[in-house]
Amino acid sequence: MKQNQTLSDITTKIITELDAVIEKEMPDIILVHGDTTTTFAASISAFYHKVKIGHVEAGLRTYDKFSPYPEEMNRQLTDVLADLYFAPTELSEHNLLKENHPVDNIFVTGNTAIDALNQTVSMDYHHDVLDEVAPDSKMILMTMHRRENQGEPMRRAFKAIKQVIDANSNVEVVYPVHLSPAVQQAAKEIFGDDQRVHLISPLDVLDFHNLAAKAYFIMTDSGGIQEEAPSLGKPVLVLRDTTERPEGITAGTLKLVGTDPEQITTWMNRLLTNKSAYDEMAKAKNPYGDGHASEKILQAIIAKIGKD
Repeated sequence: MKQNQTLSDITTKIITELDAVIEKEMPDIILVHGDTTTTFAASISAFYHKVKIGHVEAGLRTYDKFSPYPEEMNRQLTDVLADLYFAPTELSEHNLLKENHPVDNIFVTGNTAIDALNQTVSMDYHHDVLDEVAPDSKMILMTMHRRENQGEPMRRAFKAIKQVIDANSNVEVVYPVHLSPAVQQAAKEIFGDDQRVHLISPLDVLDFHNLAAKAYFIMTDSGGIQEEAPSLGKPVLVLRDTTERPEGITAGTLKLVGTDPEQITTWMNRLLTNKSAYDEMAKAKNPYGDGHASEKILQAIIAKIGKD
């Protein structure tokens, strides 16, 4: 990652640098995951080399071109290029069928993030930031970085979160801050002097999963966390106005609060003070899979590549 890199920088760099890798390895299929710009660019590179593409986490949609941005179009365009579609839920499968993708190439697998949780979360895990959090506090794990939230929406959300923290002496927030200068600046501006907001470096998946397991609840504008947290029994307040994971809303594990201060403060206070409301979200059934998505994906690839 370079300072102030643009989407064009990322896209062209990935396409160019994957050329040598694909030409050397000559794969039968390239798997791309999710909806990042890396996913989209790798799909273009695979297409240019006439290599089959398998899209893990296919079919997620908001059908809003700029929400989330650029992820919505990254995943739609990746699915245009893909050959095999590994949909996490039946709703994702329905979206793909509605777009006329071939039914024989769509597989409902659950999400691989749930598989990963079975291997990453440890009861005896420790991170230095936990030494800074009071043992009797309610620790909230937060992430916020989306491009559409940067600027005033992010500052508005941060101020609402700080208001709740200031009003509740037993609440602390752990915030792994994205490397984007815009995010770094807003986080330091609003939270920099607050002793109960712990601004830390971005986390790898093992650290993040384990901190999530120790959190009271989670606030995020990320996509994958919306699937992971329910498997840990953690309510999620989604800091976005739309979600490509409506199954979580229906199941009751997620609540969309966007960047609206009233919604943020209302739902934070509800989860902090109302046990029945908390339990209703924490104990809702996770709709995102049984932890065996990777096995199903492998079986589908063997079956389809073998036939071809």
